[in-house]
Amino acid sequence: MARIAEDLLLLLLDNAAAQPGVEPALLQRLLAGAVLLDLAYECRIRPALPHESVPAGRLIVLTGPPPLDPVVRPALAMLQQAPITASVAIGKLRKHTEDRVLDQLLRTGQLHQVALSANRFRRNSYAWPLASRARVDAARSALLATLFDGHRPDPTTAAIVSLLHGVQALGAVLSLNDRGWQWAIDRASVISSGTWVDDQKIADVNLAVTTAAVRAALA
Repeated sequence: MARIAEDLLLLLLDNAAAQPGVEPALLQRLLAGAVLLDLAYECRIRPALPHESVPAGRLIVLTGPPPLDPVVRPALAMLQQAPITASVAIGKLRKHTEDRVLDQLLRTGQLHQVALSANRFRRNSYAWPLASRARVDAARSALLATLFDGHRPDPTTAAIVSLLHGVQALGAVLSLNDRGWQWAIDRASVISSGTWVDDQKIADVNLAVTTAAVRAALA
């Protein structure tokens, strides 16, 4: 499951307008990066290391079973064609990833789709109210506990914090006073550095290494 990408989009839609809280172009890039991190946490991709034959930093595909999730499957298929940088991968994935994540959330009954316009010659606009608050409330609680209660984040929460902090978009999911913002930014910086990683868990390490590459590509 594209847990990171799905939770990220649910958090960004959790507002009165039921529309993403960031600009469309940034949303596309964030979700593309999140899908790469979903693959990294499943240990299906990672950046190449300096001693490998592939140029360092390019994303390489690791062996494993074919993914069943319709969101991550096209991303892995694209990366299987040739090793590319995170920046190039995000550029290639950004156009369709938002629609794939939305479709999956609609199919699984987590969102409703409400048309806000009907235009014959340009793309219609929509709102996506939540069908249930259970998942987004859990994601938000984990986010707040990580940023303000000192909890060690789970991998999904760490990835979301790192992505949003990297593009200065925590404000799209949080509303805080100045003191709260300084605390949240300082804590997000610590999390983004990878201090949450359990070095005994290869999935954690792989996610953290790939997150660094993706954040650099989004900056």
